[in-house]
Amino acid sequence: MADGIAAAGKWAEQYVANQKVIVVGGGPAGLMAAGEAAGLGARVVLLEKETSPGRKLRITGKGRCNLTNIATLPDFIAHFGKNGRFLRQAFNNYFSPDLMAFLEKLGVETIQERGGRVFPASEDAGQVTNALLTWAKSQGVSIRTRSSVKKLLIGNNGILGVQLFGGELACDAVIIATGGASYPLTGSTGDGYRLAESVGHTVVPIRPALIPLETAGNAAQRLQGLSLKNVAAKVYINGKKRHEAFGEMLFTHFGLSGPIILSLSGRVVDALREKQKVTISINLKPALDDAKLDARLLRDLEAHGKMQFHTMLKGLLPSKLIPICCDLAGIPSTKLCNQISATDRRKLRIWLKDFRFSITGHRPIREAIITAGGVSLTEVNPRTMASRIVPGLYFAGEVLDVDGDTGGYNLQAAFSTGWLAGQSAGRK
Repeated sequence: MADGIAAAGKWAEQYVANQKVIVVGGGPAGLMAAGEAAGLGARVVLLEKETSPGRKLRITGKGRCNLTNIATLPDFIAHFGKNGRFLRQAFNNYFSPDLMAFLEKLGVETIQERGGRVFPASEDAGQVTNALLTWAKSQGVSIRTRSSVKKLLIGNNGILGVQLFGGELACDAVIIATGGASYPLTGSTGDGYRLAESVGHTVVPIRPALIPLETAGNAAQRLQGLSLKNVAAKVYINGKKRHEAFGEMLFTHFGLSGPIILSLSGRVVDALREKQKVTISINLKPALDDAKLDARLLRDLEAHGKMQFHTMLKGLLPSKLIPICCDLAGIPSTKLCNQISATDRRKLRIWLKDFRFSITGHRPIREAIITAGGVSLTEVNPRTMASRIVPGLYFAGEVLDVDGDTGGYNLQAAFSTGWLAGQSAGRK
């Protein structure tokens, strides 16, 4: 029995051998699905449109590959918002401990970092990709590259096969694991949505998720490259606070990025689509309430009375932020600290707790880490990943209408839904 199956050990071992399964897409969900189905004795063909599978996996997590997270199941599901409950069955059958044990058997040791994030100890996404490819081939999966699926072939009783650009392949089951529409150069061009819609499935409109945001003004441009840790970001929609996150962020030439901005971006994208006004407030000193921060400022100003204001700020802020602070707080940089008035101090305190950006848009979907929207979950059986519309059709990974926060959640969903789809199709 396959290592991945043995690691989970939750399903009975009876199955129908010699079942022909076609997996469309060679990302993490597709590779997992193909290997699991083949491990059950099914004859499996994996079709990958690019020259090699796993191209997007090789660059995930900036090449470090944030595989999963050690969060508890309820917390894990909460990171997917309202659609997270769809993943409960998949996670119940194959979750983060199963994935880490499976990868260890493939020779990929893992480490845990801040926030429960799990990475390969090598910090090399290529190692993970290569291990999965080697495992899938050892299971008997036949991998065909440069193979694009033109259409699904459907009969009265469901799936009959697939039509390629240059031939047809018959099969008993098809697993669509084509990913989303982000990073199109890696092969994620939305093919799965087209195939699903062509056989009657509803596709929830796709949009970017985990996407950097564009801002008005030049403040972000002036701060380009600056990374801040332990700050709080709040999203205001039409003037009302709606969402917030704590952690690390990054300023870019176009606006805001980094983990907490990416986590909040899905809500921002939805608000912008509805033509709502969105601003983001950055609290640079979230550990201090107003009273404690005011006391800290008063103490520093009194201790450095003959020092110029911009020099005193070096104890409070990164150097790149100091000119911005002086400009936006409206305090001359050369003003002596003993000349800073109570009004000046109040303006400084307010700015430190509420550094605002007007959000004008987001980066193109091709730059999104993942895609929101996808195949409607009401049309997919969460216990098997099988289509409720077409017998013999299954879905796995980002093509589904589920998207989670940054932190390893989305890759685990890809592996878990891929595992479940492979098991289900292999036993069909």
